[in-house]
Amino acid sequence: MSRASGAVLRACVPPSIRRRAWSYIRGVEQERRTAESRAIPYCELEPKHLRHAVLLANREELLKALPKGGVVAEVGVDEGDFSARILAVANPAKLHLIDVWDSGRYHEGKARKVAERFASELARGAVVIHRGYSTDVLPQFADGTFDWLYIDSDHGYKVTAQELALARTKVKAGGLIAGHDYVTGNFVKAVRYGVVEAVHEFCVQHDWEILFLTNETHQHRSFAVREIGAAS
Repeated sequence: MSRASGAVLRACVPPSIRRRAWSYIRGVEQERRTAESRAIPYCELEPKHLRHAVLLANREELLKALPKGGVVAEVGVDEGDFSARILAVANPAKLHLIDVWDSGRYHEGKARKVAERFASELARGAVVIHRGYSTDVLPQFADGTFDWLYIDSDHGYKVTAQELALARTKVKAGGLIAGHDYVTGNFVKAVRYGVVEAVHEFCVQHDWEILFLTNETHQHRSFAVREIGAAS
């Protein structure tokens, strides 16, 4: 709502009605978030899923710990800030950038910015851009393509679970799946995430383990998992 529209609303609608309307809207939103939360399954990790877990200060340190020089994918690119760090720190032979760029926040302008930002890498084939939803793009890759992936897209349980399931077949034997926002939600924006639950469920169902967790104060934490028994 624009400032002018808000002024008109305040001038024309009595305060009591505005309060009731906002109360109703908040109630509907709370019911929606509660229903979403109840639909998320909870799986508890066992000691075997944490036996080799290493706590890192931040995701810059995570990049330093991830394999270098391989084939990598970043799912959810935004303006390419973390993509640039992947190139600088992990030095992949090829970096696949996957994003749909079709929403108000993640729009066409950002897609153009990424293309301009990595123009030289695109020209020599070091970076490849794939526009589309992750659940549509990932199946297009051959199994065992990636040394590791980094997922930073929807953050909801359903999509994250689908991404993890797809990524499991697309990484090489011993490959890693990493991702962002390993938290239960964004409390500032009152948005419920499902990354923690999806990761734990994935580890329990497929016998994978948490290898790295980051510990940023802002709580936009990252994770990395691998199949139990995989070589370091």
